[in-house]
Amino acid sequence: MQLDLPPLIWLRAFEAAARHLSFTDAAMELNLTQAAISKHVKSLELSLRHQLFIRRPRSLQLTKTGEAYLPKVRDAFERLAIGTREVFGGRRAKELTVRCSVSFAVNWLAPRLPEFLDCNPDKNIRIISSVWNDAFDTDVFDLDIQYGTGGWSNVRSHRLTWETITPLCAPGLVDKRPLKRPDDLREHRLLHVLGYQEGWGIWLNAAEAKTVDPGQGLQLDTSLTAFEIAAEGGGVALGRLSLANRERRSGRLFAPFDLEVPIDEAFHLLESLGRDLHPDAALFVDWLLDAAARDRVNL
Repeated sequence: MQLDLPPLIWLRAFEAAARHLSFTDAAMELNLTQAAISKHVKSLELSLRHQLFIRRPRSLQLTKTGEAYLPKVRDAFERLAIGTREVFGGRRAKELTVRCSVSFAVNWLAPRLPEFLDCNPDKNIRIISSVWNDAFDTDVFDLDIQYGTGGWSNVRSHRLTWETITPLCAPGLVDKRPLKRPDDLREHRLLHVLGYQEGWGIWLNAAEAKTVDPGQGLQLDTSLTAFEIAAEGGGVALGRLSLANRERRSGRLFAPFDLEVPIDEAFHLLESLGRDLHPDAALFVDWLLDAAARDRVNL
């Protein structure tokens, strides 16, 4: 979309001159010369084909058109300043930016994060959620939480979870089709999450369910989506312990089998080794590792 807008420097010169009713004071504020301010305002007037100021020997006066235009320009600058502060602003230096998958953010981090915030009300945390395990961009994120088996380069990694996998489904699903033995899964839609290396094949092999095709079913990009579809009776999800506990406690999903299979994949916290850490990074890392350790004790 092409916008018919005057150059920003013309608008800044007009707004400052209108606020001070002085080209000289506007020039001092914007660190420009009085002649430059006058030229920018004149260029704006020529572009708009309307006079904005009545120029007097020692002062300025807004014309009716200038009075009508000033609130529009001022509102635009205020909106731009607010938007810039929200996305970037002074928070860039203050906020600790942490990236993690949306499923981890919702199912693991969200229930625990209020504890950190309550204990550290003066700390600003920015959580950026993602779907895939993209490379850790240390220029954008202070800390990264990724899923895998380790082996990341140029980072210090801390393991946060110890996973087991087991099928999960809605309680009412078994009323429609029985799930008494693992082989009964051949009559159900399996829900797969892309990006996980250890999936249905691992669990079915451990359960000796030889008649079930481990590849059949629906492919999804997040555990969050898989759990929601499973809770609505749309299939059977393969739940990872760290992500599924809340759904199981709520009763929306339950495990039809007792078999929980340990896997090597887990969530890991990554710190960059090639840049100075954010001042609050150590505090957040210590809290996160403590929360993970408490979880492991309670497994």
